[in-house]
Amino acid sequence: MIQPERIRALNAERAKNREFIIYWMQASQRTECNHALEYAVLEANEKNRPLVVFFGITPRFPEANARHYAFMLEGLQEVKDSLRDRGVKFVIWQKSPEIGAVELSKRACLIVVDCGYTKIEKKWRREVSAKIDCPLIQVETNVIVPVVEASSKEEYAAATFRPKMGRQLEKYLLPLKEKAVKKEPHELDFESFDLDDVEKALARLPIERSVGGVSSFHGGTSQAKKFLGKFVQDKLDHYPEWKNDPTVDGTSLLSPYLHFGQISPLYIALKVKKKKGRATDAFLEELIIRRELSMNFVHYNERYDQFEGLPSWCRQTLREHERDRREYIYSLSEFEKAKTHDPYWNAAQKEMVLQGKMHGTMRMYWGKKIMEWSQKPEHAFKRALYLNNKYELDGRDPNGFAGVSWCFGKHDRAWPEGSILGNVRTMKASGLLRKFDADAYVRKIEKLTS
Repeated sequence: MIQPERIRALNAERAKNREFIIYWMQASQRTECNHALEYAVLEANEKNRPLVVFFGITPRFPEANARHYAFMLEGLQEVKDSLRDRGVKFVIWQKSPEIGAVELSKRACLIVVDCGYTKIEKKWRREVSAKIDCPLIQVETNVIVPVVEASSKEEYAAATFRPKMGRQLEKYLLPLKEKAVKKEPHELDFESFDLDDVEKALARLPIERSVGGVSSFHGGTSQAKKFLGKFVQDKLDHYPEWKNDPTVDGTSLLSPYLHFGQISPLYIALKVKKKKGRATDAFLEELIIRRELSMNFVHYNERYDQFEGLPSWCRQTLREHERDRREYIYSLSEFEKAKTHDPYWNAAQKEMVLQGKMHGTMRMYWGKKIMEWSQKPEHAFKRALYLNNKYELDGRDPNGFAGVSWCFGKHDRAWPEGSILGNVRTMKASGLLRKFDADAYVRKIEKLTS
C-alpha cells in the first residue's frame, strides 16, 4: 500500500501524452520495497506506457570520493539487473541528475522522484520542478513515517519525537506489494553509462580518489539482506547487551546500505518485528525513532551541517569555555592520521579509515574528544564533520549530520557544567573501560593495520 501522505506534487503541471513514465531514482537505489518505484509502475500501467528509471551520476557530489562511488556503483549494478528482469529500462547518465531529468522530461508523461532531505537533494528537485512542463511527483520511501507527518517542526529530542511517531507507526508499518509492468520498453533505445564492470566504470569517472574502497562492505540490496538475515538470526536476541560493545560484532551493519537507499527501513522493520521482545524494541528504537529524528533535524534545520545549526545553549556553553586550558591540542592532520596520545581515539579513527564505518559508541567518544582537543568549538565541528564525511560510508546523510551534532549537544540535555565542554555531555576513557574491554578494541583494530 502506498499511503497518500507519502506522495507530493512538486509542481502544478498536467500529465502529457508522451512516450514513457520516468522514475528519477536518486536517494532510493533499490527495486525492492520502494514506494517511489511502485508508484511509477502504477502510473505507467494506468497510462499504458513503458517505465524508464533514470539515474544521474555526478562526479562532483559534495565530499564524495572513490570509496562512496564504488559502493554506490556496486548497488546500481544490482538495480540494473533487477529492473531488466521486471521489464523496466534503466538509463544511467554521467551528468548531474537534475540536468538529465530535465532532458528526459521532454519525452515523458510525468516524472516520479524519491525524497531526499539534504540541501543538494532538495535543490535538485526544486530546479527540475521549475524547468519541466510535466508533473514532478515526489514519493517518500526512505522513512517509515513521512517527515512532515511525523512532526511539523524540528524536535528537541527523542523524548518529544517518540510519542508523535508512536501514534503513526501502525498506519505506515505495512508491507508494499510489487506490481508487474504491463508495457515493456522494447522500442526505447538510450545511451547509458556502462556498469558491466564496476572497476572499469569507476575508473572512467573523474572523481576524488584519495580514499579507496573497503573490503568489509560491498554495495547492493543482496548484500544488505545478508547482513540483515545474519543479524536477525544470530545477533538480535543479544542486541541490548551487545550494541554498545565495539569488541563484539553485535550490530546490524546496515547503515551504509540505508545511506544509499539500497535497503528499505520498512523492509528491515517488518523482518525484525517477526521476533517479539525487548531486543526487538531496542533495535526499532534505533532504526525508527533515532534515525527518523535525524531526518526531522535535517529537514527543518537549514544549518544542519554548521556549528550555527546547534541549539543556542550548546553554542553558548561551548563558546563560554573555549578559553579553558586544554591539555592537548591537535591539528586536523594529526587527527586524520590518528596521531593523538589516546589509543582508544586512535583506534576509532583507524577503524573508520580502514573499514568505512566506526562503531557507534566509539563515534560518540571520537566526536567528544575532537571538541576537547581543538581550540575553538567551531573548528572542532568542522573537523568532525569533515572526517566523518570523508571516510564513513554512511556519512553525508541525515544520520551522519545528526550523529556529529549529537556529540556537540544536539538532541541531548544540558549536563552539570565542566571545563571545555561546559554543559555538553562529556565522555572519558575511564568510562569506556567500565563499559567494555577498551584495550581489546584497540588490539582488534591494530590487527586490521598489520
